[in-house]
Amino acid sequence: MAKAFRAPILIGALMLLAMGGAARAAPAMPLPKFTVGLDTAKGPQDVSLSLQILLILTVLSLAPAIVTMLTSFARIVIVLSFTRSAIGAQQIPPNSVLVGLALFLTFFTMAPVWKDVNTQALQPYLSHQLNYQVAAERAVKPVRGFMLRQTREADLSLFVSLSHLPRPHTEADVPTYVLIPAFIIGELKTAFTMGFIVFIPFLIIDMVVAVTLMSMGMMMVPPVLISLPFKILLFVMVNGWHLVAQALVTSFH
Repeated sequence: MAKAFRAPILIGALMLLAMGGAARAAPAMPLPKFTVGLDTAKGPQDVSLSLQILLILTVLSLAPAIVTMLTSFARIVIVLSFTRSAIGAQQIPPNSVLVGLALFLTFFTMAPVWKDVNTQALQPYLSHQLNYQVAAERAVKPVRGFMLRQTREADLSLFVSLSHLPRPHTEADVPTYVLIPAFIIGELKTAFTMGFIVFIPFLIIDMVVAVTLMSMGMMMVPPVLISLPFKILLFVMVNGWHLVAQALVTSFH
């Protein structure tokens, strides 16, 4: 019996030794090595290229804030959220659908602005007709024009007075850091106003259903349980998403 157990053990030991020898004989697999370092610039072009890369990385890091706050995205996504809350469906449509719809509506409403940025700044810069300072100045002008068209004079005067600046006489005299917060609070006010208007018909349905249930003595029945199908039916019959999208797009014109 002992000899019977020794044979498999010896065979296994020999196999392990053979595998170890083969592994030692095989060439080692090269592993990648990543290095990050600084080197002396060989000319002004290297310094300019480094500054351009730094500027691009800064813009990419600020891209979410730029898309959400300096475009039509904030107004659109707030109104869509108000619409879902007014209907009463908790997560229908889901957040991913609302944000995706808001993004594509933002692309649609901001297309003329981005077209101007592309033709006036990006394409001349890529064709080496402009340096990046002039290209950045030209790229800001269409965006500033969009924000100035959507900004209320009262909001703009508020931040001008808070910044202790002299009263601007032209649009070019308004600093961008003053224009941005005025534009944002104006967008929030417009979005809440549109959301209130969306709420009114659904609020009426809730009140009618609640009064009807109380008059019938059905006080233990939640009014939301009865009103939700009627609100969905009303929203579908009037083609609600069509009306909401139309109101959002035309509100920027």
